[in-house]
Amino acid sequence: MRAKLRWHSAGVGITLQQFNEMSARVNGRKSRSATPAPASAAASRPATHRVILGLDPSLRGTGFGVIEVTKPDLVARAHGTISCPKDWPHSRCLAHIAQTLRDVVRQFQPTICAVEGLFFAQNLKTAIVMGEARGAALAVLGEAGLDIYEIAPRKVKQAIVGYGAAQKLAVAKMVQRMLRLPELPAADAADALALALAQAQNFERSRFSLTKQKTI
Repeated sequence: MRAKLRWHSAGVGITLQQFNEMSARVNGRKSRSATPAPASAAASRPATHRVILGLDPSLRGTGFGVIEVTKPDLVARAHGTISCPKDWPHSRCLAHIAQTLRDVVRQFQPTICAVEGLFFAQNLKTAIVMGEARGAALAVLGEAGLDIYEIAPRKVKQAIVGYGAAQKLAVAKMVQRMLRLPELPAADAADALALALAQAQNFERSRFSLTKQKTI
């Protein structure tokens, strides 16, 4: 069973070199990147993180959303839910999650992923199952060479809705408005798109604050 992809036709950002140069100026030292990098190394790096993947891992319904940073808007390239029926064994679900994400990464070529931060589950079994899905997803992203950032759910809601305890429906409606989607995205896909949007906002703020974000 394949996840249903939805996309719309289609830069804000800062390069690592620019970040290092500005940081060096703020700290009063010469930037290491002042020395030109070899042509092969420069060609292998994207100029900016223009395509961002948001990911909300879950064994039965992993949400994903891909946005592209354009001027002046942010555009949704794809979003959907990687669904696994309840009668599927865990191993089949994990393989399906991994393969679908490989397809998404191959098609849309994101360079960075924002994944929902860990939460404290009262049920140990639930925590283990969530960890399995998260691990399968992160392994795919790691092998693809994506930079992975972790954002707490409360911070995502604050960035999108302005309220850290906002309901899922409120997040989905704001995501729809921000990305000008013709339909309200499904709950898991909306959460993933919200993660990607929050990461894009973090990059914009970091252009001025020069603060590093936590990577995993």
